[in-house]
Amino acid sequence: MEAPIYSPSHSYASPEAIRKGLQAWQAALAQFDKAAHILEASGHPLKRGLIEFLRRPKRELIVNFPVQMDDGSIRMFTGYRVHHNAVRGPTKGGIRYHPDVTLEEVRALAMWMTWKCALVNIPYGGAKGGVAVDPAQLSPRELERLTRRYATEISLLMHPGGDVPAPDVGTNPQIMAWIMDTYSMHTGFTQPAVVTGKPLEIGGTMGRVEATGRGVMMVVAEALKVNRIPIEQATIAIQGFGNVGSHAALTAHQMGAKVVAVSDIHGGIYHPKGLDIPRLMEHVRRNRTVVGFPEGEPISNAELLTLKVDVLIPAALENQITAENAPSIQARILAEGANGPTTPEADEILIEKGVFIVPDILCNAGGVIASYFEWVQDLQSFFWTEEEINSRMERILKRAFYEVLAKEEELRPYGLKRGDYRTAAQALAIGRVAQATLIRGIYP
Repeated sequence: MEAPIYSPSHSYASPEAIRKGLQAWQAALAQFDKAAHILEASGHPLKRGLIEFLRRPKRELIVNFPVQMDDGSIRMFTGYRVHHNAVRGPTKGGIRYHPDVTLEEVRALAMWMTWKCALVNIPYGGAKGGVAVDPAQLSPRELERLTRRYATEISLLMHPGGDVPAPDVGTNPQIMAWIMDTYSMHTGFTQPAVVTGKPLEIGGTMGRVEATGRGVMMVVAEALKVNRIPIEQATIAIQGFGNVGSHAALTAHQMGAKVVAVSDIHGGIYHPKGLDIPRLMEHVRRNRTVVGFPEGEPISNAELLTLKVDVLIPAALENQITAENAPSIQARILAEGANGPTTPEADEILIEKGVFIVPDILCNAGGVIASYFEWVQDLQSFFWTEEEINSRMERILKRAFYEVLAKEEELRPYGLKRGDYRTAAQALAIGRVAQATLIRGIYP
């Protein structure tokens, strides 16, 4: 195993983590450049300086901080918070706890958040944060100490009207509660709107935990309609059974679809007639993995991605579908529950194969929409029912879905390949951010 490398941007990161982070950032830039080129061809070019402005993050913060462990020792950690763009409103984006977090990965995720918020037309810019840590290796007290110290380190960027974090991979409502409490202790009064994804008892919103996975299936339902596949006959495979994957699976099950395969970091299970998702979720609650569920056959993550199904939902991490495995993808619809799961090279292969790709900035936007609702409710101290939350979210996602389809059709005469919904979505989002920038003007 190669030794960790130190650099100011990566702290002590493994060569593999650095490679993955750079790959994610390069993919984000390649997607942006492709969309900008199509906008120029369609007669809506971005000014040269504006292109550079939109390609670059507004600000990046790297923090190296100590945490006292339960045995009395002190351990150093590295964290990040990146604001990509704040033209359309406060920056919004999750906080990720994962051993492979690097600055480049966080930068890419922040850029995708900008386009995601603009695409669904909510008044946010994009941000992201993270700490290079495996939270499963920490005790609850160590996790709390790490979270409060990280929150303190990035608090100079956080504000209910400036930067509003949320949960992501490896974080949860309890961690958001610690962040909110830490920030509130610094200001001297309770600030529930400074973070979203909190428990209901301290200003969280109904439906937030389920929102991203539920939103994935709201969009998938529309994609199935467009492809003339009855949802009751649809077969679905889901890579990743964390918050997003598990709630996407449960929602699909409730809609009448057959979830035939799921996987997590330990492995996967497959049942051609459909898995009993409520029973599987209970198994995962007891065992912390899908492996060993008695009503399915073992399957690897790699095998799951190439199953012949109607819908494949990658809901794990970035760079899962690449030029190497894209030719083997047999799904008719690829619905990106994760951020950046498909590389640009794989995109081209899948488009040529005729796979209907629902891009990440549309497919998993339910989470940030529900976070927006939580933020609005906290600012007003007036809360909505879960039915109101779900109805409003579905309305926003459906509108965005059909706007992307219309944009793809509009841009086809200018060189956009048929079915390239990712570039269409990015062009729509980038155009909105660019227009907002020009309307505001360049200060001073």
